[in-house]
Amino acid sequence: MILIESGMLNVIQYVAIGIGAVNISLLFGLLYIYWTSYKKIKSEFTIGLLYFTLVLLLQNVLATGVLVMLLISGAGTHNPEGMEHLVELFTLNAIQLVALGILFRITW
Repeated sequence: MILIESGMLNVIQYVAIGIGAVNISLLFGLLYIYWTSYKKIKSEFTIGLLYFTLVLLLQNVLATGVLVMLLISGAGTHNPEGMEHLVELFTLNAIQLVALGILFRITW
């Protein structure tokens, strides 16, 4: 079990939400790029990229929504198990930010 003080937990929540928002923005950017590309070349590969981006966008919206709801409800600050999941979501969001940044850079 990870022991984190309540104040640090709030910082982790805010940062994770911010990273989630950046991930969502990057995914909207990728969606725009892939959509304009699809309109030009009508490729099945581009359709696959569109589906992939939409599914990842849905996942990020839901995960960020959960983080926001946990912050609003204060559930994580009173539940040690909730704290552990917040750290996991933060870590996943941070790793995903790096991956999406790379993907956006090579796609742009």
